[in-house]
Parts: sequence; C-alpha cells; structure tokens
Amino acid sequence: MGAFDRFGVWVLVAFLVVGSGNGFYLPGSYPHKYQVGDILSVKVNSLTSIDTEMPFTYYSLPFCKPKGGVKDSAENLGELLMGDRIENSPYRFKMNINETEIFLCRTNPLTSDEFKLMTKRIDEMYQVNLILDNLPAIRYTKKDEYFLRWTGYPVGIKVQDLYYIFNHLKFTVLVHKYEEANVARVIGTGDAAELMPTTKGSEVPGYMVVGFEVVPCSSQHDAESVKNLNMYDKYPSAINCDPSTVAMTVKEGQPLVFSYEVSFVESDIKWPSRWDAYLKMEGAKVHWFSILNSLMVIAFLAGIVLVIFLRTVRRDLTRYEELDKEAQAQMNEELSGWKLVVGDVFRAPSNASLLCVMVGDGVQILGMAVVTILFAALGFMSPASRGTLITGMLFVYLVLGILAGYVAVRLWRTIGCGDFTGWVSVSWRVACFFPGIAFLILTVLNFLLWGSQSTGAIPFSLFVILLLLWFCISVPLTLTGGYFGAKAPHIEFPVRTNQIPREIPAQKYPSWLLVLGAGTLPFGTLFIELFFIMSSLWMGRVYYVFGFLFIVMILLVIVCAEVSLVLTYMHLCVEDWKWWWKSFFASGSVAIYIFLYSVNYLVFDLKSLSGPVSATLYLGYSLFMVLAIMFATGTVGFLSSFWFVHYLFSSVKLD
Repeated sequence: MGAFDRFGVWVLVAFLVVGSGNGFYLPGSYPHKYQVGDILSVKVNSLTSIDTEMPFTYYSLPFCKPKGGVKDSAENLGELLMGDRIENSPYRFKMNINETEIFLCRTNPLTSDEFKLMTKRIDEMYQVNLILDNLPAIRYTKKDEYFLRWTGYPVGIKVQDLYYIFNHLKFTVLVHKYEEANVARVIGTGDAAELMPTTKGSEVPGYMVVGFEVVPCSSQHDAESVKNLNMYDKYPSAINCDPSTVAMTVKEGQPLVFSYEVSFVESDIKWPSRWDAYLKMEGAKVHWFSILNSLMVIAFLAGIVLVIFLRTVRRDLTRYEELDKEAQAQMNEELSGWKLVVGDVFRAPSNASLLCVMVGDGVQILGMAVVTILFAALGFMSPASRGTLITGMLFVYLVLGILAGYVAVRLWRTIGCGDFTGWVSVSWRVACFFPGIAFLILTVLNFLLWGSQSTGAIPFSLFVILLLLWFCISVPLTLTGGYFGAKAPHIEFPVRTNQIPREIPAQKYPSWLLVLGAGTLPFGTLFIELFFIMSSLWMGRVYYVFGFLFIVMILLVIVCAEVSLVLTYMHLCVEDWKWWWKSFFASGSVAIYIFLYSVNYLVFDLKSLSGPVSATLYLGYSLFMVLAIMFATGTVGFLSSFWFVHYLFSSVKLD
C-alpha cells in the first residue's frame, strides 16, 4: 500500500535532500559488479492494477515458469504488508552479451478458467512488474512530443472484441563500465567493502547495471513449430518487435508462446544516480512550484494570525496587570471575557480518560511520522529498499509506546490534580485503542482480499506476528511509560477551580460549527502534497520528495497549534470554559476534509476503479489514514492550547 501517514520532515534535512539530487547513495541497495558473461537473473513482483488496487501473484496467470521451479525471494515485513510477492523468473541474461529471438516456453492449451482469468486481467489493466538488480523495468511511451515513463508493462490489450497478449519482450539493459582500479571511487561506501578489488594491477573491466528498460510486443508465434524447442533455444524465424501492432491473440484451447531479446548499452549514468529515471517523473516542475507557492501563502497567513493573536493577548494581560487589586475586582464585575472563567477553566472535561488516551496515541503517531520521514529523507528508507518504509514505521511506532503511555498518564494525573488512581487502566487503553481500531479495519479489509485471493491479503502467520509484536512489545512499553508518568510530578494548575460550574452564556452560533470549520486552514497546508501522496499510493507512482514532506510537516504543526490557540482564546472570551475537547478537534477536524478529499479523489481521479471490493478497500484504507491524522493533529492542537491556557492564567495574579 504503500505507505500511509505521511507528515513531513525537518527543514535542515530538506536542504540536504534537495541538494543531493545527483549522486545520493541509497542505503539498502548495494552495488554489484558483473564480469562479461555473468548471469543476470530477472525477478517478478506481484501483478498490479490501478483499476482494482488488488495485487495478484505473477504465476496466477499461465506464464512461463523457471526450470528450477518458482522460488520466493527474501521478504521483509513491509513487503508482506504492501502485498509484494517477489519471485524468480525464467528471464535470464548474460552480462554485455546481446541476444535476440530467444524462445522461452510454449504453454499448455488454455483451459476455460485460464482464458477467462487472462481476459479478466487484461480488462482490469493489470501490469507485469519485472526487477533486475533491484531496478524495476521501466517503459517509455510518447504522447504529444513528451516521453512518459511507466514501471512495468501491461499483460495484454483488448482491440475490438479480441484479446492480445504481450508475449515478446525487448529488454534494454544500461550498464556502466569501470576499471578495477576505480571501484573504490565509484562505490564509495563502507557497506560494499566486500566488492573492493583484491588483485592489484588488474585491469579487467566490470559493469554495473544502471538501467532496465522493456518494450512489450505482441508477436504471432507458430505454436507447432516450437513444440520440440527447449527454453533459451533460438526461435526458428525472425521476430519483429513492433509495439504499435498486436498479433498474438488469446483464445481458449490454444497455447501461448513466449520469447524475448536483450541488448546491452553502455551508459554514462553512475550507479548512485540510476534511480533518477524513476524519481524524475513528469510534472516535477508543477510539484515544486505548487508546493513552494503553498508554503509561502500558508507561512504568510500563519504569521499574520500569530502576530495579531499575540498582540491581543499581550494587550489584555498588560491592561489587567497595571490595575490595582480593587480596580481589578471592579473590572471583573464590569467586563466579560476570559478573566471571568478563571474558576472553571481547569475543570476536568467530560470523558477525561478518553481524551488522555487519544492524546497519548496522537503523540505516538506523530513521533512515528517525524522519525520515519527523517530517516526516509536521509535515504535509509529509499524506493530502492522495498518495504523498509512500512517496516520502519511499525518498528518506531512500537518503540514510541513508552512515550504514549508517559504522556497519557501524566495528563491523567494533571487533570486529576495529582491523583494517579487508574493509571494502569489508562495505559492499557492507550496500548489498545488506536491499534485496536487499526486491527479491526485491517481485518475486515483482509477478509475481502482473502476472498479475492489477492497477494495484498496478510497471511495468517503474519497476523500472529503482528499480534505478538502488539502484546509483547507495544503493550509492555506503554505500561512502562505509564509507570514513569505516574511517578513523574503532575502539572499544577495556577488557579483554583470553583465547586459550582459557571453557566455558559447562550451563543449566537454553535461553537462546534467554528471548530469544524477550523480544519480548513491546516488542510490548506497539505492538500497539494496530499495529491502526490495519493498518486503514489493509488496510481503506482514513486514518491521521493521527503524534503518537501518535512517542510509541510513543520507548517502543519505550526498551523494546527495556531488554529487551536485562536479558537481556544475565542471560546474563553465568550465565557465558554469547555475548551478541552474543542481544542483537540479544532486542529483534528482537518481529518474530515482529508476524508472528503479522498472521496473526491476516488470519484474524479480513480474513475477506472471498478467493483465494490476495490472501492471498499480504498475507503477503508482512507479511513485508517484520516484517523491517524486526526489523532496526531488533534494532539498538537490540544497540547498547544493547554500550554497557552496554563500560561495565560499563570500570568494573572489573583487572590
């Protein structure tokens, strides 16, 4: 799935990432030197489609299988959660040796079920994803004088009422040649120390794979003439690969014949820059200028709000503190506003334990986003390292359980004026609330994927592993954090709370209406970046501008804090002392607009998404994403408002 939450990175790292577009080493992907004639093995990933968003294994269709049988490649936890199933394939090359008209295999005559499945996959626009030396196969198409880049190639195509399969592949492997003496300069990393030359003075040239391109063709093969051919034999006649024409029809009861050719081209591309072709997709300029424009507007607007807000509060405090006590008492009787709720402003909110739990979970999610995107910006979770982003997010989330428990229990003690009774219950709820919601959503979606026999379904064994990680790591760490929170001194309120609650005057407009509308400003900071994230998740594009994501996070946190502060101050000015939950949802309401944007994206950008199962999967994952965002942004708003209210009433000297 790619990844789901996705806040941003810090500014300093952004400059590092922006300035390192060329020659940036991607950890997790190591240089491999090949000699002429060395075997290069192509791997296959799951079949994917933007039409259904459900991946399936490559060998679920009647494709050629390798001689030694199908074998799974080593997968990490993130790859399994994303639905990746990387397996070996029959395609193999010899380094820097061009080969043409290579016969691959002749399948058995297609059964009725195989024919229906093949045509269904073609109708659903499924793509074949090949991998060579950790590089996905890339395909170029020309449209209106522009070359578009795509990863993978279609299974086939439907023309009128006939289905055609792309059965001949024309591969181009870009290689970078270097002399043995230059290995240290080219590699330049300690991780590849085993690749350093051992024979001094040797000048045997070596090659690194720096590009992998594919052109799919549909060629009419004679199934009878290849009956006696073995895999990798020469095809008996010339094959003309013309991507603009199709010839190999898919028919029930008839076999399919597959072939390929490969050519090697020396390139000036250095190994550290070989991912540039995948990262520099079309529309990059629009992305940069749109994000920059958004950042400038939001930063300017946030600055204005902050200046006006601070001046207003400072004026009130200065005016109040300049009066003597007698004048202050008279002023309290004559004026309305935040000064009149001094005896109620720290009154415990309704459902205080739930608020503490949500704030604790929000701290955990926000911390996970910060740490994960920080490491991603530094290159440790690059596109070259499949699954590491999800694996890293999960690991960091588990470890930060100790921080979630600490914050939630300390807030619980603060609201209870030092009473730590029930801290174990609060810690347990923190450990189970958001993970429980996520587990419920993923379980329901997993049943849908299981029913569709998709590789996106989480295996039962992985479910057990996730449960063990949850209850054996996250829960104990959260309880440990709760223990330290119970031992830590609580935050003392600067004023006393009256026994009898003050009546809140009738408001002209419902206060919750203003709270829900406040989410528009935080949404304005991220909606452009959200488009690119959604495109990465659902359109198969590579997302890599984590430097911008860092900046967006900074703006998002600042705007969430400011919006919550302003609304809290406005509520106190109209003598509404119930600010606790409103400060949380003032910034957390951005999740509502993100969900509405997700629905809009489904209707207008994912027009091809077919079937109720696909739509349910999309909406389910979107709901999971917006809940996480609501917890994180709501926590920012609440904590900033709590600090502000505490500071505001600490500045007023009362008897």
